[in-house]
Amino acid sequence: MYRRKKSFIIKLFIFLMLMLLSAGVVYYLLEAYRVENVYVEGNVHYTQEEIEGFVMSGRLGDNSLYLSLKYKNKDITDIPFVDVMNVDILSPDTIKITVYEKALAGYVAYMDSYMYFDKDGYVVECSDVKTVGVPQITGLSFEQVVLGEQLITDDTEIFNRILNITKLLNKYEIVSDKIYFHSNGELTIYFGSVKVNLGDDDKTLEDKIMLLPVFIPDLEGKSGTLQMENYDENGGKYTFKPD
Repeated sequence: MYRRKKSFIIKLFIFLMLMLLSAGVVYYLLEAYRVENVYVEGNVHYTQEEIEGFVMSGRLGDNSLYLSLKYKNKDITDIPFVDVMNVDILSPDTIKITVYEKALAGYVAYMDSYMYFDKDGYVVECSDVKTVGVPQITGLSFEQVVLGEQLITDDTEIFNRILNITKLLNKYEIVSDKIYFHSNGELTIYFGSVKVNLGDDDKTLEDKIMLLPVFIPDLEGKSGTLQMENYDENGGKYTFKPD
C-alpha cells in the first residue's frame, strides 16, 4: 500500500515537472521569438504594412518560429497578385518576408475592371486598381474575358509578343501607360500624351526601346508622336510630330 502510494506520488511529481517544463518551453518560445523587426522584399502591388498585415494576422501572428513554418514557400490563393510568400528568421525577433508576385504580361479594361493576364494569356486577377509597370493592352479583340480562363484571340502568338515587350520595358526601367497593337502588326506605346510608333519589326524592337530613356524625358509635357518605325543600325533618324 505504502509502495503504491509512493509510486503514485513519484509519477505525479514527474508529470507535474514535465508539465512545468513544457510550460516553460512554450513561454520561452513565445517570448524569445516575438517579432519586433520585419523586412519585406519583392513586393510591388502592396506596401510593407499591407504585407505585414497579411502575414502576421491571427493567433501567433507575432511569433517568428510559427510564421517561418506556416509560410515555408506557401502558395497564396487569397491575396490578389501574390503567388508565393516565404518567411525567413534572421534572428529570433527579426523576420524577412519574401513576396513572389504573379508574372503579369498586361491587362485589358473590361466592364469597369482591369483584367490582368499572364504570359500565356490566362486572366489571373480582376481588380479595380491600375498597377504601375503593367501596361494596358489595346487594339486586340477577345471573344471572352473570364477570370481563370485564357483570353481567346485569333493571333495565338500575340501573348509571347506582349510578354517580350513588357520584359524589354522592365529591362530598361520604362513605365508605359498603354500598348496599342495595330491591325497591320505595327506597335504603338503611349507615355501620357506622347505616342511612340515602333513599327512591326520585332527584330529591331529592343534597339528602339533601349533609346526611349533618352528620348522620353525630353518630350515630357509635350503632345504628339515620336516616329521610330524605321531603324538603321548605323543610327536611326527619328522625328517627333506634335499634335
